[in-house]
Amino acid sequence: MRMRVVSVSFILTCALLGALEPAVVAGQQPTYAVTVPVAKAAELATAKTYAWTPSQPSPDKTIDSQIMAAVDRELSALGLTKMTAGKSDLLATYASVQRTDVDLKSEGAKSGRGRKYAVGTLVVELRDATTRQPLFRARIDTPIDAARDKLDPVINAAVTAMFKKYPSTGAKR
Repeated sequence: MRMRVVSVSFILTCALLGALEPAVVAGQQPTYAVTVPVAKAAELATAKTYAWTPSQPSPDKTIDSQIMAAVDRELSALGLTKMTAGKSDLLATYASVQRTDVDLKSEGAKSGRGRKYAVGTLVVELRDATTRQPLFRARIDTPIDAARDKLDPVINAAVTAMFKKYPSTGAKR
């Protein structure tokens, strides 16, 4: 069993994006998967363009670029065109944090020296550009067992898994 150790920035990130989950009850196993609390297929079906809007990006510029490139690739595969100027149909944003989970069944857990895992959380959101209402929000929590310089495939896999939950809009993937 693992217990979450949650940072203040994680709580603030989730609160800003409206994705804060109920507190984990002691003894509850965290879920390492994609969750999609918002997916409005009808509104997304009419969207043709998107633009990035500022949020709480990774402070690591390399990771920031990798996340944005992975999201751009998925949105392009859905038939959406990225706008760098002018009005778009959707606004894309993301937030990412890293936390440490502890395996409470591992040796030394009772003394505070249990096995620790780095876990990454990524939230990607697409909003209506006019109303700013969320149309798609996906979140993934996943253990990270790669060195910082080898995170690109981990990021790509996470973003791909998130967009597999994108509601069908008839676009070819």
